[in-house]
Amino acid sequence: MAKYAQAGHNVTFLYLTRGEAGDPSKTYAESASLRTKEAESACHALGVKPAFAGQIDGNTIFSNERIDEIEKIIAVENPDILFSQWPIDGHRDHQVTGALALGIWTKSQRKFTLYFYEVNTGSETMHFTPTDYVDISDVKDLKREAMFAHKSQDPENTYNDYFKPLETFRGLECGVKMAEAFILFKDKSERTGLPGF
Repeated sequence: MAKYAQAGHNVTFLYLTRGEAGDPSKTYAESASLRTKEAESACHALGVKPAFAGQIDGNTIFSNERIDEIEKIIAVENPDILFSQWPIDGHRDHQVTGALALGIWTKSQRKFTLYFYEVNTGSETMHFTPTDYVDISDVKDLKREAMFAHKSQDPENTYNDYFKPLETFRGLECGVKMAEAFILFKDKSERTGLPGF
């Protein structure tokens, strides 16, 4: 996202929730206020705009009504590309986010390109086989700054335990120092059959 913003594209981060259930020692309102400020700081570091979809952390919902609500937000942004969390994930909110993105992409008659990204592969994201890679070596410091803006979410350990090894591994897969990986969700007209058929 930093690379797109640096290239002059308008980039919006749409947060499904405000992290209301992020800290059991705080009320939902307190956690939401803190996490919203952190999200805004992270977006500022990357040069992107934050937006919030209004669902509740830990209690996200996949339904026709929710697809319609988020579809309206996305229609205002009119994206060329939508990135979403891979829905095959151990975290329920990630599952719902990915399913909502797929539902909106389908309902919009595939008006934008849909990519999925991974989150903590090995502990949350499952069965993620990338189709595309992006060399992030030149924006690694920006990514780290944005991640560390989320102070309430133990960024140092999260980065060192999950993101740093994954960036290195994905870099090895595609022949660069550090990379992020994505799955391009193809329309049925772009899919091929099994070899020989």
